[in-house]
Amino acid sequence: MGVVNVTPDSFSDGGLYADGAAAIAHGRSLFAEGADLVDVGGESTRPGAGAVTADQELERVHPVIAELAAVGPVSVDTSKAEVAAAAIAVGAEVINDVTSLSEPAMADVAAASGVGLVLMHMQGTPRTMQDDPQYTDVVEEVVSLLVDRARTAEDAGVQASKISIDPGIGFGKSVDHNLELLANLDRLVATGYAVTLGTSRKRFLGALTGIQAAADRDAATAATVALGVAAGVGVVRVHNVAMGLQAARTASAIVNA
Repeated sequence: MGVVNVTPDSFSDGGLYADGAAAIAHGRSLFAEGADLVDVGGESTRPGAGAVTADQELERVHPVIAELAAVGPVSVDTSKAEVAAAAIAVGAEVINDVTSLSEPAMADVAAASGVGLVLMHMQGTPRTMQDDPQYTDVVEEVVSLLVDRARTAEDAGVQASKISIDPGIGFGKSVDHNLELLANLDRLVATGYAVTLGTSRKRFLGALTGIQAAADRDAATAATVALGVAAGVGVVRVHNVAMGLQAARTASAIVNA
């Protein structure tokens, strides 16, 4: 899954693709590099990010999704059912909901349209999630919540085969929480749902490596991609698709051997 942020303030590439034409060109380049799916988002979820309205979000992503859906499979990165429905109407095939059905209508939209649904764990909101995240058992709590939300989606009519769960690395987690989740990805895989992993260029990688610039963390990202594939993760969400493919294909070959 390649990332297209149509936003002025995303943590890695905020502003680079805020212009629709630039976002479309970037999405096309990700497909050319080998992305199976391009994830288009119009609201930053970096720590401290403020909310945007559904109208603002749609103004950003609608034309981009419409163009890219003619090239390859597109997902819409949104927590708003209204935005998801509009994106599906112009070709989006997957909803990537970072708030795991904070709007219950999202499950109904996914069920009615038959699209894929990614459910991600987040403690708190982007504005507050990194203030002081606390867990008694981060792995157990994340797995439990995601399974609960997945079953809620199934109850609304979403097929289990259309659901993927995402531990939400960096979303309301400390460095240690992130590491614990990455070390226990098999627990998520064991639920039977597909697993999506998004670690690309995140702040905890900077804490581990000392690399301050997000765009320079691709080598660290590659390590997490390889470990994720080895654990059975089905989808990796990355900014650098060429790098992600190298890491994933190498790890997959080793596992399959």
